[in-house]
Amino acid sequence: MQQPIGLLSHNNCQAMDANDPLAHYRDEFALPEGVIYLDGNSLGALPRRVSQRLRTAIDHEWGNGLIRSWNEADWYLAPQRAGAMISQLIGADKDEVIVCDSTSVNLYKVLMGALKMRPGRRIILSERGNFPTDVYVSSSVAEERGVELRAVDPDRIAAAIAEAGRDLAVLHLTHVNYKTGAVYDMAGITAAVHAQGGLVIWDLCHSAGTLEVDLNGCNVDLAVGCGYKYLNGGPGAPAFVFVAKRHIADFWQPIAGWHGHAKPFSFGHDYAPDPGIARMLVGTAPQLGLIALETALGVFACLDMRTLRRKGQELGDLFIRLVDQELSGHGFGLASPRDAAVRGSQVSLTHPQGYAIMQAVIARGAIGDFRAPDILRFGFAGLYVGFADVWDAVAILRDVMDKGLWDTVEYRTVKAVT
Repeated sequence: MQQPIGLLSHNNCQAMDANDPLAHYRDEFALPEGVIYLDGNSLGALPRRVSQRLRTAIDHEWGNGLIRSWNEADWYLAPQRAGAMISQLIGADKDEVIVCDSTSVNLYKVLMGALKMRPGRRIILSERGNFPTDVYVSSSVAEERGVELRAVDPDRIAAAIAEAGRDLAVLHLTHVNYKTGAVYDMAGITAAVHAQGGLVIWDLCHSAGTLEVDLNGCNVDLAVGCGYKYLNGGPGAPAFVFVAKRHIADFWQPIAGWHGHAKPFSFGHDYAPDPGIARMLVGTAPQLGLIALETALGVFACLDMRTLRRKGQELGDLFIRLVDQELSGHGFGLASPRDAAVRGSQVSLTHPQGYAIMQAVIARGAIGDFRAPDILRFGFAGLYVGFADVWDAVAILRDVMDKGLWDTVEYRTVKAVT
């Protein structure tokens, strides 16, 4: 850990909150009293407006409207509406994004479709250390299609693109690494792949709703992402998929379901895909989850993503500086980049006793999470995390370490979800 220049106080952090142009967004969220929530990179907080909207959906639209609500409450086009709202956060056109299924299912769709667009090419390129579900899906697709999945270290991506050359069918990367928070150069990497004639798929699970993302500005081909992290759609919220407009008309969707049909209510047995982004649909949408996500996205309606990105960077910088200042000598390492320009809205620390330490911190009201083997993750969702929250979280962490509060059987016992 580097030594700090000057000391920060709690008053300094309170002053930063007083000057925060996004501070009023905290009132949009139903956060428990006395809890510092630094796990929005795993599950976003509950927007207050979602509770009322779901009560209406359950009691009135489902309870009284019954099946009529597909028309009368306009349930049917919710995937397109929510997709259009997300498109504004990720630099896409409204008719290039749709909400459906899970990230894993959508990744399968776009990987299969991308390989079909590049027949004869034999390499899928990805990162060693990518999120496990991405690895599993990529491996399964590679085996199914008889191609090679080539996973390399992050610092070898550029070299691996060049080495694959005209055999490169598709590069698949997660924009922000789930463990370290390191951010890839989307524009540069996409251009390098296109120079070889390949396609690019970006996983935006740790980007959408917190970083400035410009898919069309970077000429991205395909992207997927989840709705339950920084988009605050709730546990297991449906995911989204992006297909660049130039590809949609010819894009093959491998899971031919009735909602992806051009005329689903004709009930014909000959499949004809929808001419637009709706071809990415499969079955009936999980409507309550979709309603929750669509409502949560309303929080972003008048938000400047540049301002939100800057706050996320400042929160991370503050956390790192306070860890340097307050936790020297306690054995922590920094797994995330110090440079905020190449770091997402999270900071990850390392420690051999990371799991037990995180459990002790959570028990004292500062919620982060743990990723094996030794990563303590702290997420900074700028819509509801303040600068004083960061100070208070580090103070709790210091107390846990100074007093050895983590060293109990209870905190060492690993739970099902970490």
